[in-house]
Amino acid sequence: MVGSCDVKFPIRLEGLVLTHGQFSSYEPELFPGLIYRMVKPRIVLLIFVSGKVVLTGAKVREEIYEAFDNIYPILKSFKKQ
Repeated sequence: MVGSCDVKFPIRLEGLVLTHGQFSSYEPELFPGLIYRMVKPRIVLLIFVSGKVVLTGAKVREEIYEAFDNIYPILKSFKKQ
């Protein structure tokens, strides 16, 4: 199951990967998005500097909602000024 959303603000992906390196990888020369592998729920998020987020790997819709609720405060702390 896949979900997508827009948090409506740009995100500092470099800062996010430095702080959450154990869960994420970001190689802009290979792919423009940051790949964030959440452990619980087990969801992979593709996070783009534009604020667009793609959530994939969910078995049920509630996992997508839970993953977004978990990642949103983190994304907010890396909002570009």
